[in-house]
Amino acid sequence: MTITEITKRAGAHKRRIRVGRGESSGHGKTCGRGTKGAGARAGYRPGKLGEGAMFPLFRRLPKFGFSNVLFTTRYQVVNLGDLQNRFDDGAQVTPAALKELGLVHSAEQKVKVLGNGELKKKLTVSAHRFSGSAVAGIEAAGGTVKWLDPKPKKKFVKRVPAKPSAEAPAQAPEGKPEKSAKKKKSTAEEKAGE
Repeated sequence: MTITEITKRAGAHKRRIRVGRGESSGHGKTCGRGTKGAGARAGYRPGKLGEGAMFPLFRRLPKFGFSNVLFTTRYQVVNLGDLQNRFDDGAQVTPAALKELGLVHSAEQKVKVLGNGELKKKLTVSAHRFSGSAVAGIEAAGGTVKWLDPKPKKKFVKRVPAKPSAEAPAQAPEGKPEKSAKKKKSTAEEKAGE
């Protein structure tokens, strides 16, 4: 038996505090509850958001407006330069493989590949999003791109007005319609008859 075993056993069973035993008990007349107020009453429980006399946090925060923080899609970013340094030629790049090499924190979260750096190896890259420069860099090196999510739709596409072809007849400018040849002939005949 050692001294540590004795002290461990000695502190294992702590005697509970017996309150309400007078001033000489060591806990005073009010038994550690202070003087009067809600804290001195039985059944009192302090509020979780209570901050004493300080202006509480939930009243300091604004209660209007809208925040998109809870609905944003966050991506783990990987660059082409990272793929060039960490993967061999002909390798399969997946979120799980990126997690094993420490390029991303989680294989379950979404991954986006950006075009920073130069890629010279032929890789098959699977990710949720790609930038345009990343797609061009991977395909230029002979690799392939696999989208794990559907490609994003272009929101605003400017439509180029169609140029009139040379074979189509030129249309008359909008405005007053041209008088037909029949009407011109009829007016000339009327004048000759007079």
